[in-house]
Amino acid sequence: MWCALNVQDVSRKLKTNIETGLTEEEAKKRQEQFGKNKLNEAKKTSIIVRFLRQFNDFMIIILLISAGISAGISYFEHSNDYIDSIIIVGIVILNAIMGVIQESKAEKSIEALQKLSSPQAKVKRNGQSRLIASEELVPGDIVYIEAGNYVPADVRLINAYNFKVEESALTGETIPVEKNAEKIINENSNLGDMENLSFSTTIAVSGHAEGIVTETGMNTKVGKIAQMIITDEAPETPLQKRLRRCRQKAWNNSTCNLCISVFNRTCKTYTSNGDIYGISRTSGCSNSRGVTYSCYNNAINWNYENGKKK
Repeated sequence: MWCALNVQDVSRKLKTNIETGLTEEEAKKRQEQFGKNKLNEAKKTSIIVRFLRQFNDFMIIILLISAGISAGISYFEHSNDYIDSIIIVGIVILNAIMGVIQESKAEKSIEALQKLSSPQAKVKRNGQSRLIASEELVPGDIVYIEAGNYVPADVRLINAYNFKVEESALTGETIPVEKNAEKIINENSNLGDMENLSFSTTIAVSGHAEGIVTETGMNTKVGKIAQMIITDEAPETPLQKRLRRCRQKAWNNSTCNLCISVFNRTCKTYTSNGDIYGISRTSGCSNSRGVTYSCYNNAINWNYENGKKK
């Protein structure tokens, strides 16, 4: 971790010169190796595809089959009671709509992160300082950051003069952090405690600093967050794990209830006249319990995603 190394070790590891910076030729080679300093865009799909994708779940398919069986039994029994089927289908559709909205918010989150990126960066190359597009930054570049600038990439500070950075985009902490380039920080420290580093998309609120670019693009801290949003690979919270286990138990109970009701019907002990409508009602209720837990879990995820976005 870069925070655990002193400036000289960082410059040697990145094969750069603190006094003169990289040459243009070396910068081009590194851009070919590491790519541009920008966040990848999430692959956009039509709203219809996203809606249909919500039904690509084994339990949802089981629910729709249950709703179809319930409706079929009601039709053949001429009971015209489709309440169970309507409730199950309605909840499944509501669940799908919530999923589509959640995916749309994820795309907007990526766009919001991209807007935080600095359009230009002041860099030292060939011993001279000049402005370049921040997309052209590569690991090993020497950059200057002043008050009011967005930090263009993840940076190990070389020096800092009354340099304070607002890092709420990453840590949630609204109080600016004063940076200290001389400190050596334990690599297991929290982001907010890494005083010798500055991170992409954070903003300098006072002072000025000089630093070595250590990570660019999707390799930055904010890039890793963007990658989790794009691929939906964020680790589950303890609450989400408990909800998943609770939902699984609900599905197991639903399946058992359905099997018992079918067994009772086979033995003609469910009702005195062997009316199979009772099976429909029992299976419908039991599966409704399962889908209710599923939607409840989706609602919790919805609130969790909104919290992350804020």
